[in-house]
Amino acid sequence: MSPDYTPLVPLMVVLPLIGAGLTLAAARRTAVQRAVSLTVLVGMTGMAAVLLWAADTQGPQVVFVGGWTATEGIVLVVDRLAALMIIVSSVVMLAVLSYSIGQGASSFDEESDGQSPLPVFHPALLVLAAGVTTTFISGDLFHLYVGFEMLLSASFVLLTLGGTVERVRAGTTYVLVSLLSSLIFLAAIGLVYAATGTINLALLSERLGEISLGTVALLNLMLLIGFAVKAAVFPMSGWLPESYPTAPAPVTAVFAGLLTKVGVYAMIRTQTLLFPQARFDDLLLVAALLTMIVGILGAIAQDDIKRMLSFTLVSHIGFLIFGIALGSTHGLASAIFYVIHHITVQTTLFLVLGLVERVGGSSDTTKLGDLARISPVVGVLFFIPAMNLAGIPPFSGFLGKVGLVQAGVEQGSWLALVLVAGSVLTSLLTLYAVARVWGRAFWSENVAGVTGRGPLRGGHHMALGAGVLVPTAALVVVGLALTVLAGPLFDVATRAAADLTLRDPYLVAVLGDGGRP
Repeated sequence: MSPDYTPLVPLMVVLPLIGAGLTLAAARRTAVQRAVSLTVLVGMTGMAAVLLWAADTQGPQVVFVGGWTATEGIVLVVDRLAALMIIVSSVVMLAVLSYSIGQGASSFDEESDGQSPLPVFHPALLVLAAGVTTTFISGDLFHLYVGFEMLLSASFVLLTLGGTVERVRAGTTYVLVSLLSSLIFLAAIGLVYAATGTINLALLSERLGEISLGTVALLNLMLLIGFAVKAAVFPMSGWLPESYPTAPAPVTAVFAGLLTKVGVYAMIRTQTLLFPQARFDDLLLVAALLTMIVGILGAIAQDDIKRMLSFTLVSHIGFLIFGIALGSTHGLASAIFYVIHHITVQTTLFLVLGLVERVGGSSDTTKLGDLARISPVVGVLFFIPAMNLAGIPPFSGFLGKVGLVQAGVEQGSWLALVLVAGSVLTSLLTLYAVARVWGRAFWSENVAGVTGRGPLRGGHHMALGAGVLVPTAALVVVGLALTVLAGPLFDVATRAAADLTLRDPYLVAVLGDGGRP
């Protein structure tokens, strides 16, 4: 008889919430907060690895909370897709926490002496971890909504750390946009329940086929709009470049890596499980193309590296929507692989940008230069994930894009082929954008006027310690590991995609044999 790993499923949410309570109680004891946070995230990473193995070898791990059935209560489900998302999110959050501790932290108060930590950072980060995990394992729409709201509350606290005018303004914009998407999502949940009498995902997959196609299309469109706002899909992406760059480096890193991917995950889950017929694939393909092109054009127009990376983040969401819109096993597998790649690489680049700011005193390329000589380590740490983001062979970014292009060619429609061309163009422009930063910030002798690069010329740049270099380098290594292990990882992603297109493994795990409770 095989061991039962299902108790680990709710523990993935309960553990960070307990940790958040403990760190809040230890508000003025920084060492205790750090120990608790590290213990929780290390534990989550270990449990996520076990759940990934169990989901891949034994099938979806399902927990009926409180012993209620799927028709009566909350269901938590960890299948291959959820397990992959949980483990990559746990790894990057552990790296971000280690980085924040290494930089003196969790202080982020620009007006403080740099040694006075903000006690709320650790509880907020752990609540964020709980919210992210909740969205990945939720088996019903309302519980998914609860996970989104946990994310919203924690992310607003993290975004406004330090209370500067710029951060509060950015946080207000973020909250207003998030509340709008939440209202749309909540209204969609109400309509779904009115039409079907349930919000359980497995039951909905059956009952949606029993109502009119027009009603199903309306419900699908409302859910897509709500998730697209959270995922920063064009034309609902303008908020992201205005919100993320103001936050401290660790906060921006975890936001860039994870928060938009939660919306992408929700789109993958609902499009495959609930709407295999009444889909808006052509609309999604157009949105994917516009997201790619508008995002990358915004990126190449930026002098500030933070804003450039924020626009590339938007642009590369288009690749993920491309895979979802294709709907094939190959397209979904490539999208899942690319999600894992993008979470890792985007988080790494924002952590490296924090190092650039510490060394160069700015993230503006007009005020930077010669960083490769001043700090060769930072140069290497930037170059590797930057080339990975651009999709240079043989990195994982290249492999993921090749998979999406192949899936688009296999689909064969004129719109899919336009997306293939758009993907290639976006990749080339991404290479141009990161190469421009590489040349200007790391190698250029460009001096702007008389004062030039003040922070560098004055020699006031901060030294980098192992506390910030090691977590950043570790994520760079994880990004390289995605390349080395691309074959096995793509195999798991393909099995996850096959489960999504078949739907039976999920339905049988939740509803029992025959697909009914």
